[in-house]
Amino acid sequence: MKLLGIDIGTTGAKALLIDPSGTVLARATVEYPMATPQPGWTEQEPDDWYRAAIRCLEEIGQKPDAMGLTGQMHGLVALDKEGRPLRPALLWNDQRTTLEVAEMEQRLGSDRIRRTTLNPPLTGFQVPKLLWIRRHEPEHFARIEQVLLPKDYVRFRLTNGVVFAEPSDASGTGVFDVTRRCWARDLIADLGLRCEWFAPLHESWEPCSETADGIPIVAGAGDQAAAAVGTGAVEAGVLSLSLGTSGVAFVATDQPKPDPTGAAHAFCHANGAWHSMGVTLSCGGAVRWARDLLYGAGTYELMNREAASASPGALGATFLPYLSGSRCPHIAPEARAAFLGLTLSHGRPEMARAVFEGVSCDLADAVDRLIALGAQVSEVRLTGGGVKSALWTRMIADMLGRPCWTLEVDEGPAFGAAILAGVGIGVWKSVEEGSASVVRRRQQIVPSGIEYDAIRDRFRKSFAAAKPHRSTDLTSTDSVVR
Repeated sequence: MKLLGIDIGTTGAKALLIDPSGTVLARATVEYPMATPQPGWTEQEPDDWYRAAIRCLEEIGQKPDAMGLTGQMHGLVALDKEGRPLRPALLWNDQRTTLEVAEMEQRLGSDRIRRTTLNPPLTGFQVPKLLWIRRHEPEHFARIEQVLLPKDYVRFRLTNGVVFAEPSDASGTGVFDVTRRCWARDLIADLGLRCEWFAPLHESWEPCSETADGIPIVAGAGDQAAAAVGTGAVEAGVLSLSLGTSGVAFVATDQPKPDPTGAAHAFCHANGAWHSMGVTLSCGGAVRWARDLLYGAGTYELMNREAASASPGALGATFLPYLSGSRCPHIAPEARAAFLGLTLSHGRPEMARAVFEGVSCDLADAVDRLIALGAQVSEVRLTGGGVKSALWTRMIADMLGRPCWTLEVDEGPAFGAAILAGVGIGVWKSVEEGSASVVRRRQQIVPSGIEYDAIRDRFRKSFAAAKPHRSTDLTSTDSVVR
């Protein structure tokens, strides 16, 4: 039995082939570009995702018994009546839709939106992007016949036009009833949109289509829900911390738990339940940006080595990692990144360390937000490309003040998608059983004893320098839910 998971990520597609013991049989990665036509805008060609998925399948070179897809959430793929993308997809970290978020709140009412979707409308969500197209590209809007999320578009192409969605990814559109796990048709209609644009729903583990050569494909999940399946965060007490392009703190819940401030998401989970999630928009993406800026042709290894050589606190330098704005713990899409406190004493090692400390402080504040909402954390499991950095994982453990675990298989989203495929064809009876059967811890990262409280406090106080036009500061003691 062979199970395949494909992850349509922000920087590239990843495929992972496993057997029912969780052993990785093959893996493949294919990168693709991202366009930034204006500051704060991010776009990709949907067919780049499909071509990358096909290349991954070719590199894997083995026919699976079932397949699951996952991928970056919130993106907008608008199709015409022939099933062709009308324009490049607007991505999860695209921040152009401030006016459209305000339009949603004005037309529908903030309280009504939150009662149904359990979350405020955010610039990264899918439907504000759809309203942006209506406002700025009416010629494209008039030709829309279907609206899909990124992974659902790739499945559409792999199955010659079969259209489906699922609750975990749909939760981040802005028009999904998270409690009832269905489209909020009244919100869609009152926004002047067409309900038939939004795809029929299956649960994440349910087979919904087949490829041309007969491989069953399950509905899959958004990348963070799939990553949680791949890290074991489908049971109470396990916190999954993703050090990917974005940073994500994730805990499973048996009931939806909305954040009254709106900074943490309450979404449907891939196991038929729910989850709470805090997302920092620039995590590994900020590290990659800094590597390219400071090191040119240098490597992550060199950046890590130099950052480790600098003292904690980076001689007073602070990096605010808001290259794509902020979502949690600050709702501030207009926030901008900055280096603060630089002097003639600072060099490249201190700037590199400040980057790692800045993204870690932001992520630790997101974890604190979930704990303030009542999350019980007995174990932290790390996933994403950042786990390759010993400096970074130890820094996270120090900031959280608790041990963290890495995993034998750290391709969380693709691994989780493969597990969902196995549940879909009966390898396991439930998502929880599948996850428990194959997710194994590898290494415990124990705090080193470095004290980061003062550094975290300096980081929080520096947020004003990001100069957002509006923000919700959730790190003050007044904002803690008790």
